[in-house]
Amino acid sequence: MTAGEAVAIIVVLAITAYACSGIPDFGAGFWDLTAGGRRGGRAARALIDEAITPVWEANHVWLIYILVVSWTAFGAAFGDIMTTLFVPFILAALGIVLRGANFALRKDAARAGGRHLAAWMFGVASIITPFFFGTALGAIMAGRVPSNGHGNPASSWWNATSITVGVLTVAVSAFLAAVYLVRESDRRGLPELHDYFRNRAAVAGIVGLLAGIAAAFALHSDSLRMFHRFVHRSIPLLAVGVVALAITFVMALRGRTRGIRIPAIIGVAALVWSWGVAQYPYLLPFSMTIASGEGASQSLHWLLIWFIVALVTVVPLLVLLYVLDQRGELGEDPTTSRPEHSPQPHAGTPAVDQHK
Repeated sequence: MTAGEAVAIIVVLAITAYACSGIPDFGAGFWDLTAGGRRGGRAARALIDEAITPVWEANHVWLIYILVVSWTAFGAAFGDIMTTLFVPFILAALGIVLRGANFALRKDAARAGGRHLAAWMFGVASIITPFFFGTALGAIMAGRVPSNGHGNPASSWWNATSITVGVLTVAVSAFLAAVYLVRESDRRGLPELHDYFRNRAAVAGIVGLLAGIAAAFALHSDSLRMFHRFVHRSIPLLAVGVVALAITFVMALRGRTRGIRIPAIIGVAALVWSWGVAQYPYLLPFSMTIASGEGASQSLHWLLIWFIVALVTVVPLLVLLYVLDQRGELGEDPTTSRPEHSPQPHAGTPAVDQHK
């Protein structure tokens, strides 16, 4: 294995971690947007706030890592991708900025109307980001990003493959969020929200399955060579992914939430790896390989060294963050929080309306 291939594997692992965390806001922004009116969606939004507030920016560590490693190790491919796909990436970045600002504003806005508008913008932005990341991935898979960087700025990402992959990305993000929130509702003793998010996990799973089938047909029409690579090289991983997500789906329907995150993570990871295996050894199918697009060997070796440093420093801290969150040891300080925005009470007490 060359240094360039090792770094490419690291990038795929970082993408896997980002995907398994639900991309932006752990996917919960979708359910916040579709929770209904201020009164009807009160309990669901309160649970979403409690679940993601302590950790809501942690998953973007992976996005930053992906960007830094990619432009350092594979500068030529990174430049071509950003030149051709600047529109979806700008829109995805806009979504990241808007969801961050409005998630904070919806808690601290003085007027109820301002909080409602900020909550709506938060939800919309949380859908924009995974969708446009998905369209960019679809464009790369379909070979619509040439190695000269002069791809069509519109048709490269606005096509059947990109759109269906974008919808699939949103559906997977929403499915993971619903599954995680089913578990959170049980952990907090909220049975009515268990059924609420269980039903939404089922809907998101069905939509994701249909979007995946549509994406396969679109890729077959758009890039038969890449389609064959998925079918012949990645079929074991695709099978693992489908089976794991099906197990998650069944566990959610039956109300078995203990350990439900494990098959969900395995399923999404397998789907990401199936893409990596199908595209290998190309950075840009089928015009730039890893060998032809990698940077200086000295830079690659330093990236590998810093990967080890991050592995023993940053990753344990992220694990600690999630462990403390699951133990209920993180959250807003009730002595400093505004009364109308105080954290959700524990089991047996009514939800606080943060959008009233």
